[in-house]
Amino acid sequence: MQEQALQNSRIRSVDILRGIVMVVMALDHTRDFFSNFTHNPTDLEYTTTGMFFTRWITHYCAPVFIFLAGTSAYLSLSKKNDKNSAALFLLKRGIWLIILELTVVRFGWMFNLDYAHVVMQVIWAIGWSMVFLAGLIYLPFYAILSIGLLMIFGHNALDGIQAEKMGGGGFLWNVLHDPDIVKSGGNNYYVFYSLVPWIGVMATGYCFGKLLQQPNRDKLLYITGTSAIILFIVLRAANIYGDPYPWTVQESWDKTLLSFLNCNKYPPSLLYLCMTLGPAIFLMPLLDKMNNAVGGFFKVFGTVPMFYYILHIYLIHGMALALGMMLGLPANYFTDSGMMFTGRPGWGYDLPGVYLAWAIAVLLLYFPSRWFMKVKQQHKKWWLSYI
Repeated sequence: MQEQALQNSRIRSVDILRGIVMVVMALDHTRDFFSNFTHNPTDLEYTTTGMFFTRWITHYCAPVFIFLAGTSAYLSLSKKNDKNSAALFLLKRGIWLIILELTVVRFGWMFNLDYAHVVMQVIWAIGWSMVFLAGLIYLPFYAILSIGLLMIFGHNALDGIQAEKMGGGGFLWNVLHDPDIVKSGGNNYYVFYSLVPWIGVMATGYCFGKLLQQPNRDKLLYITGTSAIILFIVLRAANIYGDPYPWTVQESWDKTLLSFLNCNKYPPSLLYLCMTLGPAIFLMPLLDKMNNAVGGFFKVFGTVPMFYYILHIYLIHGMALALGMMLGLPANYFTDSGMMFTGRPGWGYDLPGVYLAWAIAVLLLYFPSRWFMKVKQQHKKWWLSYI
């Protein structure tokens, strides 16, 4: 009876954890539009500790977001027990997300229709991962888990294979495992989220849903999270496998710590995933108990992740455009695709300004997100499940 109750109830920690990473994700994108820092924030030659951790904390967003997308798919299927309809939904929603990435989401980032610059980011990866998951769910449970874990644990063995050495077929390898900016016909294709191992992250998240339905799930979550954290520390300390960029001793202990934590995101290395998913899983039993205003605040965002995602890009970009024009800067600072990657002379703020803009954006996003959450709770229209 207890297991059946777990299957039929919405798991609070999933929504709260997803909400937390959605809010943190807005910090990363606020930094993109408002910061005056022109270097890679994790480049130890140029970064500061504050800038490094402002970027580093947002590393939790994509892995948790994609992992929990798989978890939500499993929990939904367990309620309906209809694989055919679940697979069709995953396929349609995956294709829909890919289209959104290349249209609505792209316009939110660029504020133009100049397709000389095409960016393939997290929604692209989620969409394709759902397309593949639509087929994977027909396999036995342990086959799905094995495929997911094989991608996560084994893909770093492919790091030495480079797309630039493959000639005309290199673009396919960029899409699969070797993220890069691909130039073709005068266009730039920013392939940031290669599909491997993201497909494996979603597949493993799908299997993780079964763990969440166990009566002793808190114990299992603590064990799983702790194991991932320990694996990260041991493998990272040994510098033998799991990340293409070994850590090195720096001129000071704090810079050495930053080097230790600076794992590769594109594509996400095994250690990157252990470093992010481990603590997130460990925290879930505690988030289940967050039955207060703070938990409720984050739960709002976690209940409507796609609505929030699209809205937050338009809002943050619009805030930067409006402020820039008020300060007399040209509008093309925020509507020219090239300016996204080359910097904006005379524009930007130090970290306090970035954090202030982030706080304002999150507060503004809360109210439409709460409204849409209530719409989804009160209405069961089919199209609401696609937003």
